[in-house]
Amino acid sequence: MQLNSRIYVAGHKGLVGSALVKVLKNKGYTNIIGRSSKELDLRDTIAVKNFFEKEKPEYVFLAAAKVGGIIANNTYRAEFIWDNLMIQNNIIDQAYKNGVKKLLFLGSTCIYPKECPQPMKEEYLLTSPLEYTNEPYAIAKIAGIKTCESYNIQYGTNFISVMPTNLYGPNDNFDLEKSHVLPALIRKVYLGKCLENNDWSAIRNDLNKRPIEGITGKSTDDEILTILKKYGITRSPNYSTTQSSSRSIVQSSPRPLAQSSSRSTVSVEIWGSGKPMREFLWSEEMADACVYVMEKVDFKDLIIDERTGKRMKEIRNTHINIGTGKEISIAGLANLIKRVVGFEGNFVFNTSKPDGTMRKLTDVTKLHNLGWHHKIDIEEGVERMFRWYIEE
Repeated sequence: MQLNSRIYVAGHKGLVGSALVKVLKNKGYTNIIGRSSKELDLRDTIAVKNFFEKEKPEYVFLAAAKVGGIIANNTYRAEFIWDNLMIQNNIIDQAYKNGVKKLLFLGSTCIYPKECPQPMKEEYLLTSPLEYTNEPYAIAKIAGIKTCESYNIQYGTNFISVMPTNLYGPNDNFDLEKSHVLPALIRKVYLGKCLENNDWSAIRNDLNKRPIEGITGKSTDDEILTILKKYGITRSPNYSTTQSSSRSIVQSSPRPLAQSSSRSTVSVEIWGSGKPMREFLWSEEMADACVYVMEKVDFKDLIIDERTGKRMKEIRNTHINIGTGKEISIAGLANLIKRVVGFEGNFVFNTSKPDGTMRKLTDVTKLHNLGWHHKIDIEEGVERMFRWYIEE
């Protein structure tokens, strides 16, 4: 890519897309194209066709997608498969028809089987059944990988697929119904901290920024407590309203997970047992890896059999995992967030709710061999994320 190349970032306002735009600008790229969902419905084939014919992007980062956590994936199954198939099919096809030089398709490590060997190598794709709760979304992303491979094989395009692990960072989704586990936990623990401090000003400010099911900071105390309780943030009936509201929002020393505090009567519910292991990558590092791949890697580099050094007889599994290769349990993550936020209450693990896949650790050998390594570990990332949340 040249610094003045026309670069289209599909989904430029989301967690992934905004990180890509930031990294591209920091690297000196000056001709970045973006359209909001209100300006361009990527599910609309004709609208996407007209956009590509008018704008003629040379490079495309396909970061637009309908995303969410376990609740959203399992509830809106039809939307997750249909919307994502339409978005990626429209963009990939128009990229080919309009002569795009290179396209980077972003998927997710949920493409791997539920009982996938750990860590997950690219070659484990389609070797056994998927996790049921996010199967529609995963199938759409697998279709995207195969679409890129098929266009490359038949039409000679240069479309590359990358599969980031669980991402978090600036502009994340903190909607408690639809967000992923890390931003949801940060918000729930923060609201729990505010509640145990009896800091209604902070609670109302949070709800004004991000209403929950129509409940804002202008709602009554009872309405706010009811919606918080629905999402697992509760206080006991004998809660004292005379507790201090001046405690520091950041606590330096850790407290044991789920250990009660004599000063706190607030609890935060977490879905599942807390035992599943997850890998997390700071979104801006993911973006850096994507730009690195776009600048330095071509499809032809990914179809060489590492064992023989020759072109693959059957071209498959050309996608690239993007991650840290490190994992933490959901309980461990909750404890980390608890320490950073300074929450003194309890965690209640609702084991009637699904855990999802028990482990999802990526094998990042291919990425490392291509020359890219992460730098920000989860401890630093959670601190950055929390500061961004309360200062944004």
